[in-house]
Order: sequence, then structure tokens, then C-alpha cells
Amino acid sequence: MMKALIFDCDGVLVDTERDAHRVGFNLAFAEAGIDAEWSVELYARLLLTAGGKERMRVYFDEFGWPEGIDTEDAKQALIVDLHQTKTRLTSEIVADLPVRPGILRIIDEARAEGIRLGVCTTSNPKFIDAVLDLFGPERKAAFEFVHAGDVVPKKKPAPDIYLLALETLGLAATDCMVIEDSRNGLLAATGAGIPTLVTTSTYTAEEDFAEAVKVVPELGDAPDIQITIEDLKALNAAATAAA
Repeated sequence: MMKALIFDCDGVLVDTERDAHRVGFNLAFAEAGIDAEWSVELYARLLLTAGGKERMRVYFDEFGWPEGIDTEDAKQALIVDLHQTKTRLTSEIVADLPVRPGILRIIDEARAEGIRLGVCTTSNPKFIDAVLDLFGPERKAAFEFVHAGDVVPKKKPAPDIYLLALETLGLAATDCMVIEDSRNGLLAATGAGIPTLVTTSTYTAEEDFAEAVKVVPELGDAPDIQITIEDLKALNAAATAAA
């Protein structure tokens, strides 16, 4: 029986990767005087690495570190500084982005059913706080927990963050459903044993989602509602019966 619904953030709540995170990284590089700009195409490849700090390290390892950044301590300090700047900038950008179709509706449906809510994301806590502000104070307050950033040692596709969510909720994996948008997120959630629905986003439509209980382009709002809370409950029950 489904008792909790857990959301990823980026690509699920708001389609943030292309027009918020990518832009924020580029603005942070420019502010630091670093000659780097991530195109839409390059960022698609960098997204195969989960976590913004990890993504920058992969980029600099491939394309070269800024002049004078030649020790591990210097590299780590640069990554931390850039990520702090990027978080500040993207938290400002996200206020102008739309919530994905169906998200506010599904939150309201879950609240009406007494289904508990949470978020599991690799994004910085400050950034996810700005995203939840888009929902309004009552909906934001309905989320029991937000596990974000470096709260666990291993990020998605490792299952750690979803295992932490199960511990926080005090529920079995079969009592929960996850909504994700990427293969890394899907593997993390299903690795923790939680049935997972995928809503594809700008960068993930062509990924492999074989482990998902269902894949849709969005949750949808009237008149094009694609997934309701009753649908999620039925998918959870079917997945549990098949386990």
C-alpha cells in the first residue's frame, strides 16, 4: 500500500538542467574569470555524472584546469567556490521557471489522501529550497523531508539517498513510490527497492528506463492529465504484487 511519494528535483519538479543549472555554471565561470562555457550539447554529456561538483571535476580533468590550479587542494577549493557561486546564481534563476505540468496537482492529490511527501536530490539544499518556494507555503510545508546535496557519501545512481529516505520515513520500500526523470535516478530508487515512475525531461527522453513501472513525458494537467495519485497507487500495488 502506497504511503509515501518521493520526488527527485531537477527535471521532475522543474525542468532546471538546461535553463538553470547549465546557465548558472556558465555565469559562475564568467564571474571567476574562467574561460569555459558549457553548451547545451556538452552539458548533456556532463549530466552522465551526478552532482555539480563532480561534474565540474570531470570537465576540468578533460579540458584542463585554470592556470595555477595544479594541486589537489587548489582544485578542491576552486570546485567548492565555483559551486557556491553557481548555487547562489541558480537560486535566483529558478524563481522565473515554471513548475512542470501536474506537479502541483499530484501534490494536492497526495495531501488529500494522507500520503507523505519527500524529496531526494543531488542538488544543493539552498537550490531545492528555492524550487519548493514555487509551490507556495502550504504545499512546501507538506514535505516531511528534503535530502539534498552531500547528505550521503555516494550520489545517484547509488541507492544511498533513497535508503536514507526509507529510514527517515520508517517505511518499507514497497510502501513508497518515487518519481524520477533520469536513468541515474531510476537506478538509485530501484536499487533501494522502491517502485519508480519516470517523467522524461529535456535531457533524458532517450535514456533507458527498463526498470521503471511506467514512463510518461509529464504528469499532466487538465485536460491532458496522464498520471493521478490513483494511478500511482495502482502502479505501486502491481509492482508490490510482482516482487
